[in-house]
Amino acid sequence: MKIAFDVDVLAKQMSINDMVHQVADWGYKYIEQSPHPRINPFYKHPLFSRECEMEYRKALAETGVEISSFIVVYRWSGPTEEQRKMAVANWRKIVEIAVNMGVQVINTELSGDPNQQEICNGMWFRSVDELLPLFEKERIRVEIQSHPWDFCELNNETCDLVKSYRSDNLKYVYSAPHGFFYDQGKGDVRSMLRYAGDDLSHVLFADTFNQTKDCRYILNPPWLNRMGKEDVAVHQHNPMGEGDVDFSGIFDELRNMDFANRTFKAGGEAISCVSIFGYPERMDVEAPRAREIIEKELEK
Repeated sequence: MKIAFDVDVLAKQMSINDMVHQVADWGYKYIEQSPHPRINPFYKHPLFSRECEMEYRKALAETGVEISSFIVVYRWSGPTEEQRKMAVANWRKIVEIAVNMGVQVINTELSGDPNQQEICNGMWFRSVDELLPLFEKERIRVEIQSHPWDFCELNNETCDLVKSYRSDNLKYVYSAPHGFFYDQGKGDVRSMLRYAGDDLSHVLFADTFNQTKDCRYILNPPWLNRMGKEDVAVHQHNPMGEGDVDFSGIFDELRNMDFANRTFKAGGEAISCVSIFGYPERMDVEAPRAREIIEKELEK
């Protein structure tokens, strides 16, 4: 199992060189490269100039850190065909970049619009049908997660989308800070992980509050606090223990399925990624602490 750090919180504050060295200083061997304005920006075409690549490669060589995975977010489920086609073009480029950098795993979201589920569902299948031969050719493992306000927010339904392809190149990401959207506030992490089963290849670790509970979050104007997902989707990526997520249940179930020793035909080892975004001023404490918790709980 690779234990990685999602560098979103660092990319907003420092250069690529400093970012890589900071991750190394916190004791991590792997970086999960989330959307970065110079590499894989949200929704837009990937960039990654020669200068950017040289800076990144130099920092990796100096530290011994590796990139476990890229995260990309593209509108491959539309809802318009123009958006979908641009997203497919973006995918082709990021796969080229990943292969060049020796990265075999790309973590992504369903995207789309929860108020247009039917059209987005069809658009997503159309995109995957187009792209899967490329993923197979380049031996890339593409891992799907549902994100709050995607066209599908549910754990089991998203697992079924992934499992329908029966592909070694498509697997599932369980994101702990999204879990209360995954089962509409129940927070039954054990059941959700069991449902993902053998297709679970990646877990994101961060805490959040249960958005279905009264006054966990307060939004204005007041009507935004209604339960309708067409209105608002709110969550957090806090340090573990600073929210409502059942991490004891997550770790118990991951141990039961021997997640730490999983390997896959495409992409190799399973990944556990620290995905804490809140409180950057505390990250010198929280980033090493999160790594130590995962090591203690899953590498026993």
